[in-house]
Amino acid sequence: MTALLRPGADAIELKGWWRAHQWLLLRRLVQLGILALFLSGPWFGVWIIKGNIASSLTLEVLPLSDPYLLTQSLFAGHWPETTIVIGALIIAAFYFLVGGRVYCGWICLVNPITDLAAWLRQRLNIKDGARLPRQSRYWLLAMTLITAGISGSLLWELVNPVTILYRSLIFGMGMAGIVVVTLFLFDLLLAPRGWCSHLCPMGAFYSLLARYTPLRISAVKRESCNDCMDCYAVCPEPQVIPPALKGAVQGIGPVITGINCTNCARCIDVCSKDVFRFTTRFYKPTKTSSNTFKQSEVLS
Repeated sequence: MTALLRPGADAIELKGWWRAHQWLLLRRLVQLGILALFLSGPWFGVWIIKGNIASSLTLEVLPLSDPYLLTQSLFAGHWPETTIVIGALIIAAFYFLVGGRVYCGWICLVNPITDLAAWLRQRLNIKDGARLPRQSRYWLLAMTLITAGISGSLLWELVNPVTILYRSLIFGMGMAGIVVVTLFLFDLLLAPRGWCSHLCPMGAFYSLLARYTPLRISAVKRESCNDCMDCYAVCPEPQVIPPALKGAVQGIGPVITGINCTNCARCIDVCSKDVFRFTTRFYKPTKTSSNTFKQSEVLS
């Protein structure tokens, strides 16, 4: 029971607290750093980035735009300015390279809120809750685009928690607290990992950019796995782990190829056996370095 409620305890004992949290801490620094860049202008008059997470101009030179917002605009029948299109293409190319759901794990400020709710659920041993189909996010994504097409406007952005949170923090519209509390209580009491892993249409949209992403996490030492289940306990999308971790007998490679992997690297942090690490999607174990490869070779 203790192991289930405190995933990563073995990693902390063997690797030390810092190594068992290094990727988590780096993600939080990135999230806070990006927020600080947006806030430095309206709060302190230092305009490094003008705009918000939907559309911005960095150092008066680099346009960056949310490709999901651009897609909604196109469905609504609005062709945006050329700079917005260029900015969306830059962002789309970036997430194609590093993984679309990297936005969810490394950029979005909703992530720390839902991570905290998931952590508290484990500590309080809350097991009850609605089990939402993970494909719900794709239905909701389709609905936001259809609604934009029918209405001719970006109706979803009026209620999008992510948009409201950033808009409130940057422009001081006062809704941030409501969004934080609502999402936190929803994930804590109603549906485990309910928003980010089951409902958020932005996550669904960005996952579509990740099908051929080069940057991946791989179970490079999966033969060392001791079945502690810590990686499953901390992963926001645990369904992406089994093929890479347990697929040796079926001849499945160790690369996590699921499009919903957020590359959050918590599996790397909490694994006491150092099973996981960042690789590319082209990684293949060698005959001399992987007992798993030898086993699958014999079985084939």
